[in-house]
Amino acid sequence: MTSLDSVLDKDGVRLTVDDAVATVTLANPAKRNAQSPALWRALTEAGRALPGNVRVVVLRGEGKSFSAGLDRQAFTPEGFDGEPSFFDMARGPEAELDATIAEYQEAFTWWRRNDIVSIAAVQGHAIGAGFQLALACDLRIVAEDVQFAMRETSLGLVPDLTGTHPLVNLVGYARALEICATGRFVHAEEAERTGLANLVVPADELDAAARDLAGALLAAPRDAVVETKALLSGAVSRGYEEQRAAERAAQGRRLRDLAGITD
Repeated sequence: MTSLDSVLDKDGVRLTVDDAVATVTLANPAKRNAQSPALWRALTEAGRALPGNVRVVVLRGEGKSFSAGLDRQAFTPEGFDGEPSFFDMARGPEAELDATIAEYQEAFTWWRRNDIVSIAAVQGHAIGAGFQLALACDLRIVAEDVQFAMRETSLGLVPDLTGTHPLVNLVGYARALEICATGRFVHAEEAERTGLANLVVPADELDAAARDLAGALLAAPRDAVVETKALLSGAVSRGYEEQRAAERAAQGRRLRDLAGITD
């Protein structure tokens, strides 16, 4: 891939690639990068279009807001052009509704693939689906003006775009429940203190900080990072002895690879 090769640009999503670093940009600042089913399909497509040499993916939003969440047009009777309205979906068979939501979730699942490390660079509002998209990434750098909020419960809904699992893992059950049930804002200081954010920077330094972190992640050999990510991401579901065994197996693979031994 050539530097800043444009791979995809559609429905408010732009994917560019610069060697081992890909950048996914939410590119509809006029609507504060509000989300829709078309945008979710484009995000899914971006994940599938990543070249094999990509090791780090940076997710960012154009304009003053990372993403203001679900486009409110979803809650109108007519919905989005060419899409079934959410109300029509609710009236359909339960299995079809489940399958549709599962399709939407695919836009939020690929960011934690073991072969990449994803960084969300978040400024301004990250509300609802925007909060969940930031949570979908491995790491989060936030601007000092960031405002996270999970507003689904306030609308009579639940967070259903894969955000509940990472939120509980990061801040714990009690704080996650309080954040979701109240719909309140989480600002930069709290985000950093509770583990939602890895780093807080001034808004005009956000992109540079993401580039610096991407460069640091590329310093280690790819296979070692892949194995380490797999170890850490699976640690929550493994017991202590299971994790010890996983460490031994991973280290054995790395040592055999470094020694040039093939099975």
